[in-house]
Amino acid sequence: MLLRFLASAAALAVATWALPGIVLADGDLGSRSITLLVVAAIFGVVNSIVKPLFKFVSAPLILLTLGLFLLVINAALLLLVSWVAGQLNLGWSVTDWGSAIWGGLIVSVVSFILNAFFNKRSENHR
Repeated sequence: MLLRFLASAAALAVATWALPGIVLADGDLGSRSITLLVVAAIFGVVNSIVKPLFKFVSAPLILLTLGLFLLVINAALLLLVSWVAGQLNLGWSVTDWGSAIWGGLIVSVVSFILNAFFNKRSENHR
């Protein structure tokens, strides 16, 4: 579980680094790292509670678009996390829908790759 959390934090860091529309406030490395870890925790809570509800409500659209509507759901979740981070004055934000869609795609791909790598390593150590 800790590895999945760290993979999520790394995926958010990659999206923040890669996209100018996802902004992390200036500061030293320690404060920026802590901010990303807190945002990853918020992202985990939102993904575990809100995402299943969104997927259930929009199931016909997901089926109709062959899963592409999941990009819109991921973007909406990133915007929700950005709003929560703003309410907590964390200094992390997503500026627009375009950045949210690309950010959701980046977070999904990087999380998938890192989780696959971690699961592969944990299977080898058993």
